[in-house]
This record gives sequence, structure tokens and C-alpha cells, in this order.
Amino acid sequence: MAAATSSGSNDRSPKKTARRTTSGRSGSDEESDRQVPLSKGSHKTLSLKNQPTDFEQQRWLFESKGRYGIGNACWQDDDNKDPKTGTSFAQFMDKPWKPLTRKTSVPASVLSPYRVLVAIRLVTQFFFLSWRFQNPNLDAMWLWGISITCEIWFAISWLLDQLPKLNPINRATDLVALKDKFESVSPDNPKGRSDLPGVDVFISTADPDKEPPLVTANTILSILAVEYPIEKVSIYISDDGGAILTFEAMAEAVNFGNLWVPFCRKHNIEPRNPDSYFQLKTDPTKNKKRPDFVKDHRWIKREYDEFKVRINGLPDVIKKRCERYNYKEEKKDNNLSRQKSDGSAAGEADQNPKATWMADGTHWPGTWLNPVADHKKGDHAGIIQLMSKVPEIEPVMGIHDEGKLDFTGVDIRLPMFVYVSREKRPGYDHEKKAGAMNSLVRASAILSNGPFILNLDCDHYINNTMAIREGMCFMMDRGGDRICYIQFPQRFEGIDPSDRYANHNTVFFDGNMRALDGLQGPVYVGTGCMFRRYALYGFSPPRATEYSGIVGQKKKPAATLSPSDSLQAVRRQDNELENRLPIEDHPDLNLPKKFGNSTMFVDSIAVAEYQGRPLADHVSVKNGRPPGALLQPRPPLDAPTVAEAIGVISCWYEENTEWGERIGWIYGSVTEDVVTGYRMHNRGWRSIYCITKRDAFRGTAPINLTDRLHQVLRWATGSVEIFFSKNNAFLASSRLKFLQRIAYLNVGIYPFTSIFLVAYLFLPALCMFTGQFIVPNIDATFLTYLLVMTLTLCLISLLEVKWSGIALEEWWRNEQFWAIGGSSAHLAAVIQGLLKVTAGIEISFTLTSKSASEDEDDIYADLYVVKWSSLFVMPLTICITNIIALIMGTARTLFSVIPQWNKLVGGAFFSFWVLAHMYPFMKGLMGRKGKVTTIIYVWTGILSITVSLLWITISPPDDNAKV
Repeated sequence: MAAATSSGSNDRSPKKTARRTTSGRSGSDEESDRQVPLSKGSHKTLSLKNQPTDFEQQRWLFESKGRYGIGNACWQDDDNKDPKTGTSFAQFMDKPWKPLTRKTSVPASVLSPYRVLVAIRLVTQFFFLSWRFQNPNLDAMWLWGISITCEIWFAISWLLDQLPKLNPINRATDLVALKDKFESVSPDNPKGRSDLPGVDVFISTADPDKEPPLVTANTILSILAVEYPIEKVSIYISDDGGAILTFEAMAEAVNFGNLWVPFCRKHNIEPRNPDSYFQLKTDPTKNKKRPDFVKDHRWIKREYDEFKVRINGLPDVIKKRCERYNYKEEKKDNNLSRQKSDGSAAGEADQNPKATWMADGTHWPGTWLNPVADHKKGDHAGIIQLMSKVPEIEPVMGIHDEGKLDFTGVDIRLPMFVYVSREKRPGYDHEKKAGAMNSLVRASAILSNGPFILNLDCDHYINNTMAIREGMCFMMDRGGDRICYIQFPQRFEGIDPSDRYANHNTVFFDGNMRALDGLQGPVYVGTGCMFRRYALYGFSPPRATEYSGIVGQKKKPAATLSPSDSLQAVRRQDNELENRLPIEDHPDLNLPKKFGNSTMFVDSIAVAEYQGRPLADHVSVKNGRPPGALLQPRPPLDAPTVAEAIGVISCWYEENTEWGERIGWIYGSVTEDVVTGYRMHNRGWRSIYCITKRDAFRGTAPINLTDRLHQVLRWATGSVEIFFSKNNAFLASSRLKFLQRIAYLNVGIYPFTSIFLVAYLFLPALCMFTGQFIVPNIDATFLTYLLVMTLTLCLISLLEVKWSGIALEEWWRNEQFWAIGGSSAHLAAVIQGLLKVTAGIEISFTLTSKSASEDEDDIYADLYVVKWSSLFVMPLTICITNIIALIMGTARTLFSVIPQWNKLVGGAFFSFWVLAHMYPFMKGLMGRKGKVTTIIYVWTGILSITVSLLWITISPPDDNAKV
């Protein structure tokens, strides 16, 4: 007989809840308010609800061999298995289902005041603008009109930026649970092999002069040593320039990787970029316990120095080799010409081009050092070369070598590494980086077909060897099949300590992006992003949601095809399945069908979709796959497979397809990253922002003012292109959340703020020149509004600093560079974008240089280099105009019969506000230790004279004026 504890009792200590039971269950099953149900899953797994956290009552009772019952659930004191599920209680308790991630909200003590202050500032802004309309300055209506127009735009811009930041969240992963689920011994995995899906890592480079091969090689080495199942990682580098220097540098990197990677695994090295590791200021022996570490460290440091010398010497080695082979070829041709009676052969020999030769004595199929037809940038054959073979599925342990390191017991395998240079021919639009990425997508689908793709720039290395596992926790968790990509924050090295030009951009990466994670997910920012391959192919998520209403408050499940039905429709090119759905109101929601003429590629889509599913180890996991489905080894590559991969990177493959329009990286914008992410969100996918305790990736950023402004110019121009394209958020589908739509709308609108910002930055000077102000009088009402808006803005910023974790100095640097970039790069971007839309003038940008400073004594020497650019003209004019206005306004007030000090104070305050924001710009023009270049003096003089003469012409002095 079962004597169960009363369900209404609040005393649930072990002594009072443990009761003897021999058979059956309580008759009040449905009335028990605490249950531990045994539910049968697809693989005989059990879910445990309401697990105690402080005291594991069930385990205590189970280990004490007592018979007990809780509510309607009871167990015997033996080890018999449950008759329905075939699972014993020991298995039930030892391996309960665990989520791989968790989401934590920002504390209410921070978030609630933050939202209240936003509301207060919004109301105050409304009443202030109403008061401004009701109190125009009749003596200077033009000043009043300019100021009120700018203030209205600033209010709208602030609202667009602030609304998506109302729900920031934090996330955490459980790497232990990931290992338990996918790499532990179980009935489905008797050998404990990894059941994790494969990952293809993409690296893009284009010019070895601006992207040094040594930097790229260090990035490759950090990826080769990543902590992820070796047989599941494949690395692809896209060399869009087809340079032999990059090719041979990668071969050298693999050779050095045979030593560096086992060394990292043996001693658990972090970071695994050798250049960054050897530049660490900390003690390398910290937390190292193996007695041979010092010897190994010294030995590998010498090997790395020799590796760097070999990389640095490659240009000379290649040049001498080519000269030697070309001399032999020329000598051979001359001998042949002498054997002929006429001199026609000799004339042909003189016209033979100087070829570029590989180490094996064959012509380099890419770009030659002396470019000729079929061997120059924009005109060369496609190249695919396996730098390291497909690794074996079983670990390969190293041995002790007296001449090298002792790798006994260390896995010495390397992931597969492939060099790819797509075919380029004249007359084809190769679509820059987006086209190179799509070529890698197709080639990798043929060669390895990893269901996930990690995209990195050539200067962004893996700083956290667990980064891929951290991202995989989200993809493999419950509901992970609806995630299109995991975006990691960008972190940079080599930035000056003061971060003069806000290169770290922490306000965006730690503030805006974290807040977007609370909506539909962060935007894609070009690097440090792990994609779901199936989502890149243009398909909709398995389960999408549609939002309707004024602010998207109504939501309902969207009518979508299952992945299997979608793939069936693509494979058969059949519209019957798709026609079952209601007619979509947006073209992005239709099925992609035109993938090209490669049947091998089309067949790989279904495999990638299936392998990218979460593990079906719980009844709540939908669209899952069974455990042990990915334990089989990858087949070796054969010649037909590689030939197929060569075919899909040809320049003609994308003709009459949807690549770049619906599939892969999207074409038509210099910021293809933002557009690609927007298209996925528009189909109903969501993204995740993964901030790891140790930075996942690190890269470089330009610290020179000119380079920084040109980088911002490219981003802003892309945003203007988005605004005037079909990717404008105004045209988004109903699957995009309202606040996510606002965020994307702000992406396209923010450059236009520069027009109003430039006008507003000139206003203080105009007030000083005219002796007028934007309001009739600086009275208590105006000062009260100004004080309230300033205080609320400061408090909002402080709370943002609180929940985002950024520093106040970083926030201030961001504000300063907002004024600098807004008055220069953003304004130029608007002009260029309008020219492209109206006149069809294409925009070309130079590649941002990733080479380090050549000054070994000062790593920040590039910070002080002044490279004159037309982008300097507008901010320099603003600075000079405000300085001259301060002088003239002060002189006018001092020598006036009736001085108007209130207007002088108002104008002077705002002029100093402008100059405070422009201080980093002015400091950048000074160069090192105030050594201003001549061109700055010339432009300053020209602008000063121009401003003075212009004002005298507009407002000449009055001879009758009394002084």
C-alpha cells in the first residue's frame, strides 16, 4: 500500500516526505502540485522537472536505498528499469537533460530606471520642441528655422537609436553539458567519438601588399590549433588576388603548424596565434606544470623566428626562382632558334613572357609577377589546392624526437586546409568580397559540407580556443534550428591606450548589439560570425512567426514548409508543394531554387540541413536528429570531387542563378554583411550575440585618422545604398519584429544625420557672428528644459554604461568621434550615395591596410602620421569658424555700448561644446609633438581668410555705428 505525502503540505524535508510504498501510484495524480513525471521520449530519455537546487532530495533518498514517493511519482528500492521507458532511476538521475545555454536579463534595478528615464526624456523633448515652436526668434528667423529643423531630426534619430535598446539581455553557455551530450560514451556512442557537426572556417584575403602574409599565416595557425574535433574542422582561404606569395606563405604556415599545433595542445597555450602569444607581457610559465615547458617554449620560439624569416624572405625567393627558370626557358628557346634556318623562332622567343614559377617547376596558374593575359588580377584560372589532407578519424599520437619536441601522447593531426582562388575573367562582375565568399560556400559544400560556417577576416585570429564550442552551444540547444548565425563581438589589438578615434567601438559592440540580442538578434558585421549553412542558402526557418499590428503586438505562426518539403521542392524544381502555402507578401519568403547546374552541390544541401539539427534528446526538441548520427568518418577526397569544386568556382557558374540575390552573401552593396544578415532576419530567422569571458576573436583596426575615416566612409556609404535599395527596412516582411525593423531602419538612416549635424555645428559660430541666438532670450524656461534634457541624457548614458559594461571614457570617445565622423565621412557618404542613385556613378574603395607600423620603437607611430584627405575639409572648417567666431563675438561684446552678455555666454558655451567634440580631430592634425604639416597651415589660412571675407561681405560694418 502506498502512503503518499499530502499534496498540500508545505513541509517537504526528506524525513517527512519519505514514506514506504509497495505498489501502485496515488489516486490524486492530477491534483498534486509537485510532480516528477517519467515521460517517454524519442530515444527513451526522461525529463526532470522542478529539480531542487540547494538540496538534491531525490538523490539523497535514492542513495539511502529508501523507498519513497513524491506526489504521484514513486520508485522501488531496487535497480529495475522502468517498464515503459527502459531506463533505470540511476540513469535518470545521473544524466538529466540539461540546456546548453541560458539567458539572463539585466537586473531590474538598472533596467527599470533606464526605461523610465528614456520615457522622461522623450516627454521632455516633446514639450521642449512645442515650446520652441511657440517662441520663435523674430529677429533671427533663419537661425531659429535651422536650429528647430536640426533639433527635430536629432529627436527622431535619438528615438530610432534608443528604442531597440530597451531590452538588453545576457547569455551564458555550458561547455560541460555540450561535452556530455556529444562526446561522452553512451549506448549510441560506445567509443566516445564526437557527435558534433562539422564547421567550415572561411578566411578572405585579396592583396598581400596590404594584408601581409605573415598576419594571415598567424590567423591560420590559430585556427589549426582550435579546440574542436579535428576531423570536424575544415579551413578555406580565399585569395582573391591569386598571388603566389600568399599561396607559398600558407604552405609555410602548414609546415610550421605541424610543430606549433601539438605544442599548443601539449601545454594548453592561449592564445594560439604565435605572434600574439610571444608578445604577451605576462610570465609564460604561469600555471604551467610540465617540467619540459621551458625547453619546449625556448625551442618553439626559435622555430617561430625562423618561420618569420622564411615568410619575410619569400618575395626574394620567388623572384630568384622565376629568374632562374625564365633564364633556362630563354636559353632553351635560343637553342631551338639556332637550329632553324629562318629567324622567326628567335623573334617569337624574344616575345615570350616572363612567367611566374612554382617550386615544382610549373607555371603558377594565378597572377604573375609580370602580368600578362590569363595571369593578371581579374584574369586568371581558378585554383584549389589541399594544403593539409583530410585527417583520420582516430587520434594520431606523436612520438619522442630527440631533435625536436616530445609529442608523446599528443594528437598531432591537423584539420583539412584548402587554398582557393576563384576564376576571374574580363567582362564578369566578380562582386568583390561577397562573390569570393559565395565561391567558398560552393567549393566547401563539395569538399567538406560542414553545416556551419565561421567567417573571419585575415587579420582576425581565434583568441579563445573554445569559441567554436561556445557558438555551437546555441546552435545545438533546444530551438537552435531557428538560429541563422552567431555573431561574436569584434575586439582589436594595437589600439592606442587613449583610443583617440574610438576604434574599439565598445558602445556599439557592448551596447547596441547586446540590446539587439533581446529582440530578433544582432546584425551581421562582417567577421567573427558563425552561420548555419542552410540559412545562407535562402531557406526560411522551420518555425517562423509573423507580427502584425501597429507595433507588431500581434503574432501568429507563419505558414512555412518543413525543411524536408522545401528541399524536395528544390530538388525536383516542383512548385506544387510551394503552391500549398498562401501567397507571400514579400519576395524574400519564396523558396530559393536556382542554385546552378551542379547536382553534387544541390544534393549536399539536404545533408547540411540534417547534420545541423540539434540533438533529439528531449521531447521538447523539435526538428532534431538522433544521437550518433555524425559518428561516421568523412570519406577521402577523390579527383572527380575536386574537379566538381573547381567547376563551382568558375566565373560563369552564377549566370542564371539566384546567387547574390537570394542565396549566399547578397550583392549590390559595399556593406554586404549587413544586407546578408537583414535578409535572414526578414525570413524569420533569429541570431544570437555570444560574448565570451575570454575574447573569442581579436583583430587589428586602423589607428591613423585618415584610414579610420575612410573605413567609416565605406560603412556609411553602404548604409546609404541600403536606404535607397529594396533592402530598406520600410519594405521588410511581416516576420521582422517591430523594434528589429526600427534598428535596421536606423542603419540606413544614420548617415543622413550628418546634414543636420554639420548645420548645427556651425550654429554657435553664426550666433557669435550675428550677436543673435536660437531663442529670443535665454530665460529660465529655456535653461530648465536644457538642464532636464542634459541630466536625463547623462543618467541614461550612465545606466547604459552600467548594463553594457563599457567605461565612461569609451562612451565620451564615441561621442567625440560621432561628431568627427558625422561631419566628414558620413556627409561624404550621403553625397556619394546620392550620386550613385541619381547619376549611376559607381563607388570604389581601397582595401584597408592591415600592415603594422614599420617603426619598431613606437608601435603607435601610425597614429601621428598626417595623410591629407578631402574628408578633413569640413571638420577643419567647423573648427576654424568656431574659433574665429569666439574671437569676434568676444570683441564685439567687449566694445559694444550695450553688451549682451547672455547671448555671448550662450554662443560661447555651444562653441566650446563643438570644439570639445572636435578635440581628437585637431590633435590628430598636430602630428607628433605639435609638428603640424605644411598643408594644414595652408588650409587653415585659406579657410580663415575665406570665412572672414565671407562674413564681411554678408554683414559689412556700419560706419554710423557708435562704439
